Amino acid sequence: MADHSFFVHPTAIIDEPCEIGEGTKIWHFSHVMSGARIGEQCVLGQNVLIASNVVIGKGCKIQNNVSLYTGVELEDFVFCGPSCVFTNVINPRAEINRRAEFMRTLVRRGATIGANATVVCGATIGRYAFIGAGAVVRGNVPDYALMLGVPARHCGWMSRHGARLPDPDTDGIMVCSVSGWRYRLVAPDTVRCEDWDEEKELPALS
Repeated sequence: MADHSFFVHPTAIIDEPCEIGEGTKIWHFSHVMSGARIGEQCVLGQNVLIASNVVIGKGCKIQNNVSLYTGVELEDFVFCGPSCVFTNVINPRAEINRRAEFMRTLVRRGATIGANATVVCGATIGRYAFIGAGAVVRGNVPDYALMLGVPARHCGWMSRHGARLPDPDTDGIMVCSVSGWRYRLVAPDTVRCEDWDEEKELPALS
């Protein structure tokens, strides 16, 4: 591609037309298919597949051996750990063409998908949720939720800075050990950050 505002390793394959944002890096043996849209300042590790019509926001980090199939959408600043798995059909069969049955999977801003985790299609992963390594997610995940195990179970809450939050106090407040920011448990499955506008980007950590 003539646009040099992003980096593509010589071994990577880019099918046109597609969109790749400024400052994005695409490393060894990766493949971006036509119709994909990748935001600014993303990093795609080795052997990453971005299928047709996949949408990736800015600042995402996709580690080695990850395939994002048609129907997957990542919002800004999502982290996909090595060899994590996304599906786009519930009941695949090699003998049956199910392209018309692809389901949408949405990973919302700032979420982390751990190494070797599996996200079954049709799920929405909430903002800043944390899916532990090897977990298997079969349904929607709340914002800030920590999900562990097979199948994945809700085991606690994580801050936007990636620290596990303590149990809430009598006012429902949990304080991040890294940032000092406060989070409030406003319902059994709902946490809100008290100290930063949910719609704004995180400030740089000092």
